Amino acid sequence: MEERLAAAGFERVAGVDEVGRGALAGPLIAAAVILPVEARLEGLRDSKLCTARQRERLARQIHEIALAVSIVRVQHWRIDREGLQRCNLQALRKAVKGLGTEPDYLLIDGFRMKRLPCPGLGVKKADAVSRNVAAASIVAKVHRDRIMSRYHRRFPDYGFSSNKGYGTRHHWKALERLGPSPLHRRSFFGVLGFRDENGVLRPHGARQSLQEEGLLEDLEEAPAEDLQDLVEERG
Repeated sequence: MEERLAAAGFERVAGVDEVGRGALAGPLIAAAVILPVEARLEGLRDSKLCTARQRERLARQIHEIALAVSIVRVQHWRIDREGLQRCNLQALRKAVKGLGTEPDYLLIDGFRMKRLPCPGLGVKKADAVSRNVAAASIVAKVHRDRIMSRYHRRFPDYGFSSNKGYGTRHHWKALERLGPSPLHRRSFFGVLGFRDENGVLRPHGARQSLQEEGLLEDLEEAPAEDLQDLVEERG
């Protein structure tokens, strides 16, 4: 797409994408990238189609040659408080503003956004047809994966180093056994438990234990940014 835009006079095209939207735990990361028109990176494509090693290599190359890169992090507790869609759109906007230079044109993966600072287009699966969106996807994915690997050291039972917070079978089993960690998105379906046929929320087994011990109320009433400190104190 960049070639056609360049032919129309748009040379500073920014690609915008996010990762972590569907994860049960951890942050949402949005990124915006402006690559030089002539930039060509071998293997640059949708981050989901690359291996971890390929993504790391590409992320380094993108940071080296990009005209501008911006990364925005939205914490899990903000998603719970303000809603996923609102946080997603805000993150994409902040990523564009964080570039430090105004692009000529925006290519956004999957979203149609209003009140853009320049002409733009939301394109379904844009990371498959735009180098800049693919680059933003890579940068965001690598950044988030590193965060989740660090979280894994604090909460190893959930397998964050491998599932990155997404709902794998191992992750769901850990939730059933342990209940949610302070990093989980409690507004997401199934994280706190499941509703029975009467619509009653049935907490996970470990969550029931917290209720019985009087710890659950402390966790739910604490400010979200203080939850990890509270858990460490309890530990």
